Amino acid sequence: MPRLPIVFALLASSSIAHAGDKVLYQPVPSWVKPAPPIDTAKLGDDAPVLLVIDNQQKIEGGKVWAYVETATRVASPQLLGPIGQVQLPWQPAQGDLIVHKLEILRGAQRIDLIKGGDPFTVLRREQQMDRRVLDGMLTATLPVEGLAVGDVLHLAVTTSRLDPTLKGEVQSAAPLIADPVRVQFARTRFLWPDTVDLRWKAYLGGVTQSPTIAGGWHELTVAMPLPKQPDVPGDAPLRFQNLPLLEVSSFKDWGAVSKAMAPLYATEGLIAPGSPLAAEVGRIAKATADPLARTAMALRLVQDQVRYLMLGMNTGNLVPQLPTQTWESRYGDCKAKTLLLLAMLHELGVEAEPVLANLKAGSLIPSRLPGVGAFDHVLVHAIVGGESLYLDGTTIGTREQDLRDVPPYATVLPVRAAGATLVTLPARPDARPGLAVTIDLDESAGLNLPAPFTATVVVRGALAEQIKGGIAQGSKAETEKFVEFFFKDFVDTPEVVTHAIRFDAEASTATITASGIAYPGWTTENRRLKTVVDRLVKDMEFKPDRARSAWATVPVRTADPGHNVLTTRITLPGGGANFVIEGDRAMDGRLAGTVISRAITQTGAVVTITETSRTDGAEIAAVDIPAERQKLAQAQTRMPRLVAPADYPARWRLASEGRKSKTFATLSALYAKRIAADPDDAERLTDRAWFLERIYDRRGALADLDRAIALEPKADTYLTRASLHYALGDTAQAIADAEAARKLDPGSESAINTLADLQSQAGNSDVALALMQERIDAGGKEVADFLSSKAEFQARAGKGEDALATIDDALAQRPGSPALLNSRCWIKGLVNTALDTALKDCTKAIELADSAQAALDSRALVYFRLGRMEDALSDLEAVLETSPDMAESLYMRGVIRRRQGNTAEGDADLAAARFLEPQIDRTYVRFGIKP
Repeated sequence: MPRLPIVFALLASSSIAHAGDKVLYQPVPSWVKPAPPIDTAKLGDDAPVLLVIDNQQKIEGGKVWAYVETATRVASPQLLGPIGQVQLPWQPAQGDLIVHKLEILRGAQRIDLIKGGDPFTVLRREQQMDRRVLDGMLTATLPVEGLAVGDVLHLAVTTSRLDPTLKGEVQSAAPLIADPVRVQFARTRFLWPDTVDLRWKAYLGGVTQSPTIAGGWHELTVAMPLPKQPDVPGDAPLRFQNLPLLEVSSFKDWGAVSKAMAPLYATEGLIAPGSPLAAEVGRIAKATADPLARTAMALRLVQDQVRYLMLGMNTGNLVPQLPTQTWESRYGDCKAKTLLLLAMLHELGVEAEPVLANLKAGSLIPSRLPGVGAFDHVLVHAIVGGESLYLDGTTIGTREQDLRDVPPYATVLPVRAAGATLVTLPARPDARPGLAVTIDLDESAGLNLPAPFTATVVVRGALAEQIKGGIAQGSKAETEKFVEFFFKDFVDTPEVVTHAIRFDAEASTATITASGIAYPGWTTENRRLKTVVDRLVKDMEFKPDRARSAWATVPVRTADPGHNVLTTRITLPGGGANFVIEGDRAMDGRLAGTVISRAITQTGAVVTITETSRTDGAEIAAVDIPAERQKLAQAQTRMPRLVAPADYPARWRLASEGRKSKTFATLSALYAKRIAADPDDAERLTDRAWFLERIYDRRGALADLDRAIALEPKADTYLTRASLHYALGDTAQAIADAEAARKLDPGSESAINTLADLQSQAGNSDVALALMQERIDAGGKEVADFLSSKAEFQARAGKGEDALATIDDALAQRPGSPALLNSRCWIKGLVNTALDTALKDCTKAIELADSAQAALDSRALVYFRLGRMEDALSDLEAVLETSPDMAESLYMRGVIRRRQGNTAEGDADLAAARFLEPQIDRTYVRFGIKP
């Protein structure tokens, strides 16, 4: 799709001295140089969509006339919509919209769309009211009838501007177009007389032209598109991003801009004695003599009691509304709010002045041509007790302790009658935390299980007010989702059961509390359960790319000023005995532009982690990038981790003992409460079923899945229930569930594999093999995996030679696959054949696999077949040290221990294996392996 917004951006630069709310139709002005004629006969399919983009501006007597001509080719049906709906916005209070030409070029035809009429419809609605903007703009619209693919739409319009606020000064800009934008002819042209002292500046590279002088007129013409502009790193400060503009201005310096704006913000006599606004000022004066407190009270009044509405009508784009009007109407934009606050502060004896700012591009201002157009915002600079305070009336929730916070505007221009130079704002973190989070996580029931949590987050300022507005409009379900979303960065997969939100107007805070179920993640490393307890450093990234020589000196942009605090308290099982903390408990330093503070303490069963992050927006110099990378990498290798005792029991033991001692009563109550809050939500039932499976309450899980399927049948839910039916010995019902899953999702590999496996377990080997063969014949990248499953089914059916041939076929399709090597080793061990090559297969799989447990278990089976019981036990011990819940390894260790005469320990292993997988004997007995 071509970059059509370029065309519309050119058309939007409109206004004129004489107000007019009707579209005018006039010939092209004589000062315009014609663009090359469009020869539609020579347009091939490879011609660009943008044929002409011509922007010409004449400046004289404080007026700016802007002529724009475009020719756009309808290269495809998709372009009929955007090209065929002409929209021309203009400000009628400041000028006229003059249409010179609108026609369709179709071969040799020229179809005049404005001949003898006024085809445009003028829309008088405020199109930006959703953004709280009231600017009085009108839009002339015309749906182009008869436009067809291959046509060219040719348009020429003029708008002009005379802004009395600037008192004779003038400024304007035109877009610059650079490669890779394709355009047949593009030009930007400025024309101004000798009597106008005009400066100009282009921000893109490749503009080498200089103005020419002829007949008392200066002319600057730039042909486009310009050469492709150098790429800039995405994390570079904004000042490295060149504006695609050519600007002109008669302001000689920033001091002239400051002077021009100063009369607009004179406050003397603006608050009439005895007026309602004077009464508000008097109330503040009576309440306190402290200038800082007075400043805070005045700012709060402007922020909280005057809603934001951009007023750009007439000359309102620069002229602020009077304070009395703002107070009576209770709305105003940044200009109105700033003037209101200034007037109040001056009445209260507080030194203050307005400052111009740019909300998004403040760091670009020092490199720009001096002009009012460099700014899109204004706020107040107050001096209290010798301190500079930057007060923005358009934000919300600023309180006295926040007055020293600095907005992220980088560079501002004070507005003074004597003029002023640009000021660089200081960079410092906010005083109060934007987020203060406290999490209590109760893992006393056991690790690697769900854990009850309670959480509180205090949000301040503008975000608190946004939350207040959103909650007022949202439903109960939407609010719950919002709370879960809010806590997901601080709690592992939170499921909220209860929540509350409280607002404090005095503190300008929202306090969100929640309780529910979390799913902490513990991993096994070096045979110990471990979990990272850092929430800030572990996910930090710092990967600036400065490999190109042109980028070698470009600094890195960091986050705007911010301040967050996170406190996490974890209650450990067993009173916390023998748990240790690895890594750096304490930290206080800057990482990748963020100051991180961390402190970790343990008191009995409770580990408390307090983390603070502060950002100030300071840049990172290119020369410091390697060191910053190294600092972050080192910090992430030293992240604090909780480490469980070496003898911490396996989950199945915890589950078995916990169900007897009612350890899971709190969790069970939370799940029940969550389901009761929305009994028709099937997902809540499947969530509890997952938990009940984790503690091996299979019948309880089955009951929840029955209800979930009745509410919302899903393939995955059927498959989960199938596994439970099988574990409980009901293979027929398990097969029925797998069939149901396959009907719901015929292409599901899980459904096909599960169904085939269950048929095989039930002795229906022909059915199982037919299912596999059907899938194998269908082809695809998973064929090797289906061949592996088929091989195991053949082995169960007593077809050992066929099984080995099938698994060899699988490996021929995916040579060197550790999973398939393990499968071949396992099958050889099951059918008790080719055991020497089986050992090679398993050993190679162990070497290649990311996780070796499955291959170690298979090799143990081969060692058992060979009678090498100690080698088998060694492999089984290695598996169970890292995966103590692996039923197959427990079973085989039990068999070996019993054969070695260690009956008690062997029986314990077998009981554990059967607890984990009640049907596990089937796997081994059919191959002659019995306890």
